[in-house]
Amino acid sequence: MEDRVADRFFDRAAELREARSLDQGLALAALASILGITVGWWALALWPVSPDAPDWLVRTRFVCFGNQPDGLPDAGGWSLLIGQPLGMLGFLFVVWGRTVRAGLHTMARSLAGRLVLAACALLLVAGLGLGAARVAGRAGVSAWAAVGAAPVAVPASYPRLDRIPAALDLVDQYGARFELSSQRGTRILLTFAYAHCETVCPLVVRNALEARSLTAGRAPMIVIVTLDPWRDTPERLPSLARQWKLGPRDRVLSGTVENVRRALADWNVPIQRDERTGEIVHLALLYVIDAGGRIAYAPNGGVGEIVELVRRADVID
Repeated sequence: MEDRVADRFFDRAAELREARSLDQGLALAALASILGITVGWWALALWPVSPDAPDWLVRTRFVCFGNQPDGLPDAGGWSLLIGQPLGMLGFLFVVWGRTVRAGLHTMARSLAGRLVLAACALLLVAGLGLGAARVAGRAGVSAWAAVGAAPVAVPASYPRLDRIPAALDLVDQYGARFELSSQRGTRILLTFAYAHCETVCPLVVRNALEARSLTAGRAPMIVIVTLDPWRDTPERLPSLARQWKLGPRDRVLSGTVENVRRALADWNVPIQRDERTGEIVHLALLYVIDAGGRIAYAPNGGVGEIVELVRRADVID
């Protein structure tokens, strides 16, 4: 009888040890996942990229971290990079704090475990050091050195369209009628975007603004036609112009749904609108219109390419 009781006791003790070991393994796996995700985020935000980096990478860095002209995240990006890992670690230690500490103590009792912990500590220290060096190295970098803003070698054979633009007759943020045909003599960067877009549009608008700031005496007017007349009504255009930080001579255009859709069709701008959410699938389009009122180029690269093509359009005017 006593033997059976002892056997049950030891079996139960073994089950508890196994359960604790499993809990500790899961807790340590969660801790490792948080550290791995953090390393991935920081690498995505801070890893140096070349001027010819893929569009998806530039767009991802800007949308996720708001990377600035110096290639570093904005205030919101830094909040994400620092706050999210701390928040996840805090949650983990609230839920599994004792288990995580027990798992770390268990690892520290073996040579292999101590080596793993030491390697993780060294990697974290090295990562922090590299991150600090990256930030220090980019301090004061000019806008030309930013991702997508560096001078690029645009081929001499880059096609000049020299095309008469379609008609464009809509309402601007001042409540005035804007006709593209009346802007002859003005160099223009014309693009298409909408307020609720959180992916392509912020990057396109930012590239146009950054390119304009680098064109010196050739600074063009920026004209943005909304892709979402259902929500970007003429009454909302002043706040939209402030949201995009447009200058006083820039224009953001809207009108009735019918008029905007007709303008988009005339400019061959295809859109697909989700009737449930209002979100719009569209292309990233930008046109350089020369002082003669003709479409000179349609850049599909970064800021450096836009600046070079504005210069070429100006030379040939």
